[in-house]
Order: sequence, then C-alpha cells, then structure tokens
Amino acid sequence: MERKFAWTTYTDEDLAKLERIAKDYEKFLDNGKTERECVNQAVAMAEAKGYKPLCAAIEKGEALKPGDCVYVNWMGKAIMMFKMGKQPLEKGLNIVGAHIDSPRMDLKQNPLYEDTGIAYLDTHYYGGIKKYQWVTLPLALHGVVAKKDGELVNVVIGEDPSDPVVGISDLLIHLAADQMGKKASVVIEGEELNVIIGSKPVNDEEAKEPVKEAMLAILKEKYGIEEEDFLSAEIEVVPAGPARDFGLDRSMILGYGHDDRVCAYAQIDSILSIDEVPEKTVCCILADKEEIGSVGATGMTGKYFENAVAELINLEGNYSDLKLRRALAASRMLSCDVSAGYDPNFAGVFERKNSAYIGKGVCFNKYTGSRGKGGSNDANAEYLGSLRKLMEDANVNYQTAELGKVDQGGGGTIAYICAVYGMEVIDSGVAVLSMHAPWEIISKADLYEAVKAYRAFMLNA
Repeated sequence: MERKFAWTTYTDEDLAKLERIAKDYEKFLDNGKTERECVNQAVAMAEAKGYKPLCAAIEKGEALKPGDCVYVNWMGKAIMMFKMGKQPLEKGLNIVGAHIDSPRMDLKQNPLYEDTGIAYLDTHYYGGIKKYQWVTLPLALHGVVAKKDGELVNVVIGEDPSDPVVGISDLLIHLAADQMGKKASVVIEGEELNVIIGSKPVNDEEAKEPVKEAMLAILKEKYGIEEEDFLSAEIEVVPAGPARDFGLDRSMILGYGHDDRVCAYAQIDSILSIDEVPEKTVCCILADKEEIGSVGATGMTGKYFENAVAELINLEGNYSDLKLRRALAASRMLSCDVSAGYDPNFAGVFERKNSAYIGKGVCFNKYTGSRGKGGSNDANAEYLGSLRKLMEDANVNYQTAELGKVDQGGGGTIAYICAVYGMEVIDSGVAVLSMHAPWEIISKADLYEAVKAYRAFMLNA
C-alpha cells in the first residue's frame, strides 16, 4: 500500500511545531554526542518539568499519586522517566524505549603514544561501522575521566569554534595501489584507527618522547589529567561539529547519532508534553549499549528497568513478585529505533514495497532480525491492528517496513529483550539515510510524526 508524504498533510501550525521540534532536536544532538551527555540533558529537561528522582521518594517511603513524575538516572548512562497514571501498576504501563549510544571509537586504556614526531591516541571502535568512513574527518573527544580521589573530569575537545580538532589520516592516492585492491572491510583496519592529536615537541633535548610529553602537559594544564588517569577514563571519538539543516529546502537534518537519538529525543519531547494525568502509568526508557548487544549494567539486558517498576509497586503498598510480573506482562511498548531509509542509489538491497521512505512518517517494523527473522521480536497481528487504529485516530502519518531484502542482512533492537516479560512490543522509529555513518540524514517530518505517535501511544495504548 502506497503511503503519502507527510509534508502534504501539514497546516501552517504543523509546520511551525515541526520547526520548533527540529531546532530543539538539533541542539539536543549537538550537546549529546555521548550517552552520558544525553542523560544529563534528559535529567535537566525532566527536572524543568517537575520530575523528581525516584530515590528521594523511596528514601522517604512516600506513596506516589496519579500525575506524579519521577525519574531514575542509572549510572549516568541510562535513564527512565515515569508519569504515574490513574490505574494501579498491576494493570500495566505504556512504555516507549530507545537507546542513546551510537557507533563511534573509544580510547583504549593506554592510548597515548608517539611515533616519528606525531602523537596519537589508540582506539577500539564501538558498534557496527564502516571503518574507512572515519578517516580524514574532523573529530572531537568527548567523555569523562575518573580520578583516584573520586573526582570526575568532563572532557569536550573539538566542538567550540575556537577549539582544535583531531583526526585520522589516510593513505595518499598516489601510493594506494595495494590499498585500493582490498575489500572495503579491510581498506582501513581497526588497529589503523589511530587519532592524531599533535606534533609539536617540548623544548627538551633529553626528552625521549617530546611530542607525547607536550600533549601530556596540555592535558595537565587544561584538565588536570595525568597519563595514568586514562586507565579510568571513558573518552569517545566522535565527528566534530554541529547538526545542520540538510537540503536546499531545509527539509532534513544532517547529524551524528540519529541512530538512535532521534527516537530518544522524540520520546523525551512526548512524555514531557503530557500535562494531563494518564490512565496508565507512562514510561520513557533511554538505554545504553544497544549497538553492542544491549549488554552490561546499563544495557537493556540489565535489571534496572525491572527493579524500578518493582520500587514503584512497593510504594503503592503490599508489594509482591506476582504484582511485578503482572505489571510487566500487562504493559505495552514501542521499541523506538530507527529504520533503514530507502536509498535509490542502492536500490538493489531494498524491497520497494516493504521499505521505509524519508518523509512518509513514523515507521513500524513488525519484525527486525536477519534473514529467517533470526533474533527478532515478531509483534502480534492483533497488536499492530490496534496501533493502526490508534495512529489513524491521532492523525499520525505512519508507514510499515522491514530492514532490506530478506537475504541481504538485518539488524536488531531492544524489542526482544522487553518482550520476554510477556508484554506486547513492536519496533517503531524514523527512517535514516547513511545509517551508522559519521553523518546520518533524517527528515524533519518523520521526527515530527514520531513525536505525535509516541505521545498518542502513551496516552491511549
């Protein structure tokens, strides 16, 4: 079934709202190039709307009443927001969940070295990337350094217009005969993703590594960081520069980390716009580690979401494990993750009838996975049927899709992890061009429709 372009349905009021959301989202991207930065922004936005830390209510043993708003900041790298509903939690929650980690390079624990008068930082790439895309780009350093005394030092180098940038060199074309004959996967190899950070030595003839010493002096002066402090640091290498309007008509946004921060921002905007008391408790989850399998304490396989719901039930009184299980099984969820936008330049890997198109609205993927639906959460037909009605009643432009041709590849989301509780889950997100590249492209219209869709779901699912 052919879906119409969302742009053709907009009033002047819609266009004004769309541009407001797009501008705010671009700021969110610029200030949220790591999961920690995204959490910090989410906390500030939530607190501005009256959200309080759940831990404060737990410490006081205060029962939460309908309309109360709380959040859980989990290790600074994941966050959950809850707006309490009229019905008891045992009746289920309406949940939207996205991830806030993106493909990048991480500094190794012993990253700094010098070779032939050039200082480098050694990296280990994170998530699925085409390594050759990350050379000859202006790059920035974002992250934190945890010092032995407990001090946490925030690091951002390369974003202010007055900042220097760093980057990775590539082999000149004149000497690249052998390189050009390699497969794309090994044109640049992982151990070649070494970031150049300087070349000016200290003025000391006895220095064994004068450029490295000069770099350490800069880090010491600016951040108070010693070389040993890299052992307890989380520094990410990301594209330098702001998100930009894309296209002569400014209909799209070029930015780093649309996967999956576009859905994360749409969720935040949606839940914070809810002023009325919802029937069911609504929840927004922003998780870490999806790009490497949702593992670890801050990935969706961690128990922090389940534990948070348990704490909420306990504050209702008469906690039981059965109530927790009933609450999770009765819940409904949108796993909000991006989908591959149909690209005419690479039409051969898409199946046109079942592709997501830029500008045709929020996308529903009944299943993801790869090839024979391996690793997917295959949503129930009944659930998708109810969502169709919900979206149409809310005047949301939506489309359905799958991730490319059947035998071409595939991907996964957090959907299958949450589905183990027995809740209804389906993937829903925004179409992206150049997914997992340093710079990705989305349509402002799809972002706007995602905001509308997620708000409608939380209030009416």
